[in-house]
Amino acid sequence: MKKIITIVFLIVSGLNIYAQDDLLSMLPDDNTSIPVTGTFKATRIINGQSIETVAGHHLEYRVSHRFGPINSGSYQLYGLDQGYIYMGFEYGINDNWMVGLGRSSEQKMLNLFTKMRLLKQKTEGGIPVSITLMGEAYMLRYPVEDSRTNLSKYSYMTQALIARKINEKLSLQVMPTFLYRNRNNVNGETNGVISMGVAGRYKLTKRTALVGEYYYVLPNQITTKYKDALSFGFDIEMGGHVFSLHFTNSTGMITKQFLAETVDSWADGGVHFGFNLGRSFGLGKKYKGQYKVPVK
Repeated sequence: MKKIITIVFLIVSGLNIYAQDDLLSMLPDDNTSIPVTGTFKATRIINGQSIETVAGHHLEYRVSHRFGPINSGSYQLYGLDQGYIYMGFEYGINDNWMVGLGRSSEQKMLNLFTKMRLLKQKTEGGIPVSITLMGEAYMLRYPVEDSRTNLSKYSYMTQALIARKINEKLSLQVMPTFLYRNRNNVNGETNGVISMGVAGRYKLTKRTALVGEYYYVLPNQITTKYKDALSFGFDIEMGGHVFSLHFTNSTGMITKQFLAETVDSWADGGVHFGFNLGRSFGLGKKYKGQYKVPVK
């Protein structure tokens, strides 16, 4: 676990040192511009992360649930008899830096991650985009036949989240991603996987929005049995949290799983219904009784 923590923080810290000095020096300095807020309404879009971070000194409890595929038939009630769950805790160290820990029932996988916002989009000719960097590590433990010991597989991911709020209704985001899988035993696959994600949010009313995301994996990295993850959803803001209903061809809810291990396809009905729910709590006397502000 110490190894995972060290690597994740080195990834983000190293990128941050470089980016803060170089990116900021290239952008215009306009004292009249103000930061753009509400690009996305949660730290997740559907499966993947958004540029948003948990507000400083707030703890968010997150639950994601995914049912089985619709094409499983009436015996499985079209997937509703099956279920997978992800639970995690995310904490805002400050308004621009958060850490998170979670576990998925799919593969019994543990993930640890950190996100740091480098740039915030501003109005009136200011900074044109928001940029958040993310580093994540995964641990998968599994039993060994004829042995009382367990083996562990470690994998690591680094990602840049680049988003722009086009207007009051439309927000777009791109996610260049590099995943490194240790002890990869699948023939013909590479340990490193490069992909590009795209996502969007379209606001329908004050409290509802349509969201979608797609992750394209570059060719010749994973076997052809794996598909690109494509998801669509409907977000509802409910007081101090966002409730997201969605459809996706991915069973896994952690980046490593949906990015490189999605086996179902929209074309043959391999679509899963699911939902995300996060609840944020302010910690300390300053936030006593205040349970709103899910993201900053």
